[in-house]
Amino acid sequence: MTQLTRKYHFCASHRLHSEQLSPEENIHLFGKCNNPHGHGHNYYLDVTVKGNPDPVTGMIINPAELDEIVERVVLDKFDHKHLNLDTDEFKNINPTSEVVAMVIYNMLRPQIPMLYRIGLWETEKNYFEYMDSGEHI
Repeated sequence: MTQLTRKYHFCASHRLHSEQLSPEENIHLFGKCNNPHGHGHNYYLDVTVKGNPDPVTGMIINPAELDEIVERVVLDKFDHKHLNLDTDEFKNINPTSEVVAMVIYNMLRPQIPMLYRIGLWETEKNYFEYMDSGEHI
């Protein structure tokens, strides 16, 4: 079994806020990330596919095809957007990076059957990873 990981970049803002918490609880839990106007990140997205290389091409997937799918399904929707306000995916869920990684996986999975893992770099120190465990939230 072989894996291929491609790296992508997008910029987006979000506000960490849970409707299930009081304003005080949100401020205490999320601090400056609860700013009503949001805050931004330069995200790096790792998309990993896993499979056996095709006997003719020697590839798991054509990288150009993978790039087109990721651009159309994820980057066109999220790049330079406020995730809470500008996207349907986060209208009713708190866009923590844990959740963003899971949502991106679920967006790409129908388009990329051999999708294995999503890695999302929020900052140089914060990395989040989502792999399908068979349970869907």
